[in-house]
Formats: sequence, structure tokens, C-alpha cells
Amino acid sequence: MEGRKDGLAELPYCLLEPSEVAVQGGSMTWTAPPVERTKQLGGLGAVAERQMLEGWLIWHRETLLAKCARLEPAQLARTTVEPSNLTLLGLVRHMAEMERWWFRRSFAGEAVGDVFTGPSDGNEGLDGVHAADAERDFGLFQTEVQACDAAVAGHDLDETFMSSRGVSLSLRWVYVLMIQEYARHNGHADFLRERTDGATGD
Repeated sequence: MEGRKDGLAELPYCLLEPSEVAVQGGSMTWTAPPVERTKQLGGLGAVAERQMLEGWLIWHRETLLAKCARLEPAQLARTTVEPSNLTLLGLVRHMAEMERWWFRRSFAGEAVGDVFTGPSDGNEGLDGVHAADAERDFGLFQTEVQACDAAVAGHDLDETFMSSRGVSLSLRWVYVLMIQEYARHNGHADFLRERTDGATGD
């Protein structure tokens, strides 16, 4: 675990610890790490466009992780808002897929496959959730965020690419899309977390 701590140091948000460890009956149980906010929305009101878009995206990334903080794998993988099969862990997996698809595969044209699912799955990480994989899945999300930020670094917001449907889209469009994608699913995460242990707030 100490090796992972060094690897996470360059993330665009700060995890206080790579994982918390609870001792129960002599066994070590991983829990989702707490999150220290690196962006405050009030500070984004008068910055340049790129800083604003990046700031909002970072804030939403941190929000999703904050909704998972200090929960154990079984809690992260539990469905709590029936009849929906959404889980907090599924949302983390899904957003890793969305990050890769839009920043790396679509904009940057990288020849990489899916993070979790097969090409014909169609569920983009939401299914196939297993509590035993929670720590691994969180690590993959964090690694994907780093890779996506690296893929667009130095590129202008006006740069375009051709979507899989033959539509010309800009990097600016991708940032806006990802912000709304996180916003939508962070709303889901609000309900899932409150139903799990009663926790609320940003």
C-alpha cells in the first residue's frame, strides 16, 4: 500500500490516504479513502475558461470519491435505491469508462480498450460490480484520471475530432459533457450514500 501512496501523489485531487485500514477480528479491511477538496466552486467564478472547465471537472471527480469515502467494499457494492441496480462502486467504474472513452479514445485517438467491460457489454462499468474488486476498481479510476489529464494536456479547447457518429466535436465540448455526466451521477450518488449510512452534503 505504501507504493500506491507515492503513485497517487500526482493526482489532480488529494487523497489523504491511499486506503484506510480497519482491524476487525484480526483481519485487514480496505475502506474507500477520505478526500481533501482541492477546488472550491467560489474560486472558479472569474478564472480563464480552461481553468474553469478543469476546476469544475476536478470538483465533480472529488465529489464522487467523497460520496464513497470511508465505506467498506460491501457498502460500495450494495444497491440501496430499489428498483435501480446502481451502486456507488458501479458509478466509480462507469466514470472511469467515460473518462477513457471521451478523453483518450475519442479526442486523443488512443488505441486502448475498455477499463472494465467488454466492447459488447453496453453497460459501461455499471454492471459486473463485485465488492472484492473495490480497491482495485478505485485504483483503476485514479489511474485513468491521470491518463486522461495527460492525454489532453497542451491541447487547445478548440481542437476537434470526429466522433464515432461522424460528428465534429471540440475538446471544449468534451469537458462540458464530462461535467454534466459527473453532475448527473453525483446526484445518484447522493441518494445511494444517504441510503447506505445516512451521510449527506457535498
